[in-house]
Amino acid sequence: MPVDKMVDLSGRQLRRLPLHICSFRELVKLYLSDNNLNHLPPELEQLQNLQILALDFNNFKALPLVVCTLKQLCILYLGNNKLCSLPLELRLLQNLKTLWIESNCLQHLPEVVCELSLLKTLHAGSNALRTLPAQLRGLQELRTIWLSGNLLSEFPPVLLHMPFLEVIDVDRNAIRFFPSLAHLPGLKLVIYDHNPCRNAPKVAKGVRRVGRWSEESPEPRKRTYGLADLPPREPHGLAFPPFPLLRCPSPAGSHHAR
Repeated sequence: MPVDKMVDLSGRQLRRLPLHICSFRELVKLYLSDNNLNHLPPELEQLQNLQILALDFNNFKALPLVVCTLKQLCILYLGNNKLCSLPLELRLLQNLKTLWIESNCLQHLPEVVCELSLLKTLHAGSNALRTLPAQLRGLQELRTIWLSGNLLSEFPPVLLHMPFLEVIDVDRNAIRFFPSLAHLPGLKLVIYDHNPCRNAPKVAKGVRRVGRWSEESPEPRKRTYGLADLPPREPHGLAFPPFPLLRCPSPAGSHHAR
């Protein structure tokens, strides 16, 4: 059992999880990113103290149900797989606060996500989402939602009824018009660039906007944005995701918050 209760097997080209890892019953963090995994052994259920599980950059076409037995999970990385859906059993992860499902094959945001009552951060960019379920408004702990690189043709109406949201990212979609967001008292940042819109969303004083005409109102005027206009980068797993979501060579596991 590692002294720091963490195992990092990222970037090992693994096709299966070594079974002896499942004997480390006090394990808190398990990083399996950037491998060739498409299943997990049922013995993983023994890791009932696990709080962080990283399965991103693998070959999962379905989330192994054994993951849904790990009821202490707070952070789950599932990005850059081949997921088209999520199992209903995901609702068992009632301690989950951060969920990464970016860069998968999701055409709809699975409604089971709306049952994760403690969820604070949802990363769902680079999928094929066209709408969001109305049930999302029930996630009253949700503070940041990242939806860049999807197929949204309108600003998701449900977000207008989520006054507790602090960060909304709808960059790189197909939104042609933005409604006013000035009534959202918790909003701190909205990213709306790279949409075919003809207006900037109205926001309350002090809210930061990233997109065309964000500092110009009401007449739109062409403006070129550079790196200085992007939100600050923070490590994977914290407030801001890599921008844009590109896979860059780095030491194994270095893109996760430790």
